[in-house]
Amino acid sequence: MTRLPLVLPISARAAAPRTAPRPLPTARRLAAAAGGGEEALKMSEETREYPCPVSPPYPAASKDVELRRAMTASARSGAYSSAAVVFEDEWLAVVDKPSGVYCDALLSALPCSAAASGEAATKPNLHLANRLDRDTSGLMVITKRNKVAGKLVKAFTEHKVKKTYIALCIGNPPTWEKIKICSGHGRSKHGAWRVYAMSDVGRTLPGGSVVRDMSTTFEVLGINGKGRFREPSTLDTDEIESVTVQEKSAALTSNDDVENSMILVRAYPQSGRTHQIRLHCQYLGFPIKGDVKYGGVIEWKGVDCDGHALHAESLSFEHPVTGLPVTFRSPLPSWVNEFISTM
Repeated sequence: MTRLPLVLPISARAAAPRTAPRPLPTARRLAAAAGGGEEALKMSEETREYPCPVSPPYPAASKDVELRRAMTASARSGAYSSAAVVFEDEWLAVVDKPSGVYCDALLSALPCSAAASGEAATKPNLHLANRLDRDTSGLMVITKRNKVAGKLVKAFTEHKVKKTYIALCIGNPPTWEKIKICSGHGRSKHGAWRVYAMSDVGRTLPGGSVVRDMSTTFEVLGINGKGRFREPSTLDTDEIESVTVQEKSAALTSNDDVENSMILVRAYPQSGRTHQIRLHCQYLGFPIKGDVKYGGVIEWKGVDCDGHALHAESLSFEHPVTGLPVTFRSPLPSWVNEFISTM
């Protein structure tokens, strides 16, 4: 809660001694300056009420790259006409979104007869139950009735939908096979999404937003072609090493003495924060390939990256009408199959 200044009479103001603000530690000064420039640094030093992120801001080079990708995706989305349907019934459809296409393009591209025709009173009212980032491929759910939409959106919001993602990362190879990372998540007004310490959860950021908690479990599937690809499983998080983000880096969770490696990981997000998996991969020392916003390489082995290598692999939830448990899997993208072929 921001503290309002005490308003003193003019005579009292003149007599009141001025106390110089205590300087921030070096790490906090750098983070504050990076997050919002000298103005943000001045505010942090004067108030000392805002938490400082533990992940860096967007790199300068990401602005032009993101603009080019956005323009390409806009054109591609406008021409997108037939979504790949994984499952469909009278209440919902599960579709496979390609990378480089905006989510809303799927609504007009749903190739089901129910979405294209029907009486006005019975014609479906299509809604996106979940969303994926522009460059993220994989499963999305489209509902056809308002009542069904409300139930499914609530299930996603309350984290009752089980999800798995696959990511190809470039960075320091991890020294663990499975790990759970818990941190804060938030962004200042007009700022970037950043990782915060767990101790900052619930604290207010500039602009009025609040740091929220997020947690993701990762398992390593392969490093530089070595490993074993396996199907998603139900992980016992009580038996997995847990990392709680504090005001420090994740240096102890990766091998900094080894050159950048290709790392295939599966992510099990326990929450659904914006850019959650991308942020946690960055924090752990192996950003997702092509994810220029969060430290990923722009090119790898002489080949430019058109987008980031992140795929929404599976969804499991209770059907909002029948109540039956359902699980859906998306075909693996080519970059996953290419990596598997080298294992």
